[in-house]
Amino acid sequence: MNRDPVGGMAVNENTEHRHGHPQHAGHGQRASQGGQFDTVPPGYTGTVYTCPMHAEVRRTEPGACPLCGMGLEPERAVAGDEGPNPELVDFTRRLWVAVAFTLPLLVLTMTPLVGFTALRDLFGARASMWIEFVLATPVILWAGWPFFVRGYHSFRTMNLNMFSLIGMGVAAAYVFSIVAVMAPGVFPAGFRDAAGNVGVYFEAAAVIVTLVLLGQVMELRARERTGSAIKALLGMAAKTARVIRADGREEEIPLERVQVGDRLRVRPGDKVPVDGTVIAGRSAVDESMISGEPIPVEKVAGEKVTGATINGTGSFVMVATRVGADTLLSQIVEMVANAQRSRAPIQKWADLVAGRFVPAVIGVAVLSFVSWAIWGPAPALAYALVSAVAVLIIACPCALGLATPMSIMTATGRGAQVGVLIKNAEALERFEKVDTLIVDKTGTLTVGKPKLVAVLPEAGHDEEAVLRLAASLEKGSEHPLAEAIVRGAEERGVALVEARDFEAVTGKGVKGVVDGKPVALGNVKLAADMGLDSGALSDTANARRDQGETVMFVILDGAIAGLVSVADPVKETTPAALKALHELGFRIIMATGDNERTAKAVAARLGIDEIRADVLPADKAEIIKSLQAQGRKVAMAGDGVNDAPALAQADVGIAMGTGADVAIESAGFTLVKGNLDGIVRARRLARATMRNIRQNLFFALIYNAAGVPVAAGVLYPFFGILIGPIFAAFAMSASSISVVLNALRLRRVRL
Repeated sequence: MNRDPVGGMAVNENTEHRHGHPQHAGHGQRASQGGQFDTVPPGYTGTVYTCPMHAEVRRTEPGACPLCGMGLEPERAVAGDEGPNPELVDFTRRLWVAVAFTLPLLVLTMTPLVGFTALRDLFGARASMWIEFVLATPVILWAGWPFFVRGYHSFRTMNLNMFSLIGMGVAAAYVFSIVAVMAPGVFPAGFRDAAGNVGVYFEAAAVIVTLVLLGQVMELRARERTGSAIKALLGMAAKTARVIRADGREEEIPLERVQVGDRLRVRPGDKVPVDGTVIAGRSAVDESMISGEPIPVEKVAGEKVTGATINGTGSFVMVATRVGADTLLSQIVEMVANAQRSRAPIQKWADLVAGRFVPAVIGVAVLSFVSWAIWGPAPALAYALVSAVAVLIIACPCALGLATPMSIMTATGRGAQVGVLIKNAEALERFEKVDTLIVDKTGTLTVGKPKLVAVLPEAGHDEEAVLRLAASLEKGSEHPLAEAIVRGAEERGVALVEARDFEAVTGKGVKGVVDGKPVALGNVKLAADMGLDSGALSDTANARRDQGETVMFVILDGAIAGLVSVADPVKETTPAALKALHELGFRIIMATGDNERTAKAVAARLGIDEIRADVLPADKAEIIKSLQAQGRKVAMAGDGVNDAPALAQADVGIAMGTGADVAIESAGFTLVKGNLDGIVRARRLARATMRNIRQNLFFALIYNAAGVPVAAGVLYPFFGILIGPIFAAFAMSASSISVVLNALRLRRVRL
């Protein structure tokens, strides 16, 4: 028996099937097959199973992906579902059976190669071949059965993938060996060695299956780790809540029974059960699970609290405002899960390569067989078979397919841990290329809670009267500046009245009727629209604007009655974050509705590169368009409803987590805590992820470019080197595992 061509070490190639090539191969066919892969009926409320690599594949039952053969997984994570992946359990069981039969098979077949022939001499050559058949058959036909099923479906649907190659290679070696055992006389001389024997390759087929299973198990376990961020988030949720009934009685109930409007008591050390608002008591709450910030946040009546955060030593009563799937924690889990299933643009390139790779490999295997059969040394046909099988096995494009999805899944989970939520893989890829960042002032650079600092009445008006007019008018507004004026009036004991005919003038101010008189409050533009000249007040207003304050004119009966000045302190984290953003290559532009003098004062203090002042909400999208026309890649950070068009126009939109839902929906990134240091983390994560993907793709391509020719035998004429199927399987698996391990490094990337 000629075993030299078969020698070598095998590796798991099953790793490939789950992560890559299957999904890439057949990409062109997928486009033409439309939505046939989604068989979930409208209105279905049960568990939906989807392919981790092909979000378009959706089923109501578990099974294998028709495109790549991967096991389908639940589309949505479920709290408390901590059980192992059923596919992992099944493949682990098959692996142990395969190992139990493959080890004695290797002992029997490989020991003669190192001079130990006692076993083969004991059984005899013919009996040894039958023993090999008995040992290999359970490995191939039971342990490796899923590979054949998936390979068959790949040919039936013409979505060729890794299992196409594995199934062909293993089947060729196994069927050839069976015929060699049962009917050796049918083989021509080209398959026989010098002694006239026909070689069998049971051990090659069995080792390939075993190593593929090993790779599958390792990859499935690695995938479990990529989902650890979601599982950790789900595990953070409280299991019960302490509800206060109408009669004052307190009762502990399961979390799923909490309803909007319920009053809940949160005791020291408890987890906040759901999202809500504090109505009594005070405490410090650890919000690090959503913001990444370790310092507890003080909570008093009127403050919002988030489900799954941890209460400190105080106690408070809250009212539930969002429960179930509406809570921030549930939304975070949903966003992370959706991002992990999304595909980056760079993946399309990998799909294109892999979609043409498998048919090309089959062609190379056929060409290799023919070449060895014609020009190879004796036994030429045996060498031809070994070479063709090795080409099929070593060329499995698993590493190529794993390169992008594993990195994306790991990165989105890592981002969630530090309060950076990624909408999809495309946003992550785009953000790496952004060179210009547009930020708002209020709520982004500043705390977003302005304070009233001065009231300056004109002659004939007193301070309290001017403040009363301004605060009464702003009482119906939700703008941060309005809240500051109203709060300042209340703190000074000024009695307010109801304003009528309230009208908000976008980007300029507000109008209404107070005490039967027309009153307006706004910026210079509003005064100009009303035909007023600020006169001597301009110098006073400008001096305050130079200090970073926002100054508004109070207009009564068509005349300026005075000024009110509001200041919004800069966040403590802003200066350091801006410095880091500059180091990361951003040109920072502040776009604000504030007066230019105020904007310049803030920009000068913070080192901002450029300002766009007196900007109306609708202008922000136009600013972004003009920058994009100059070839800039623009990111926009905002938090309001009015920011949604600009967020959508930007190459990457960044929603501050404290903002409106429509802003979050329009953004590619959401920062759970609305600080600029979240953008720093997002940029570092985007760069690390894309660098990781490029490393994976480089090694995968280099591996295939070098491995296929060597397996085909191009080195044999010069160096006498020919790798066998076992070594091919080992090399293929090693490449896939290296890609998985490299992707998992993102779990520890410093952000």
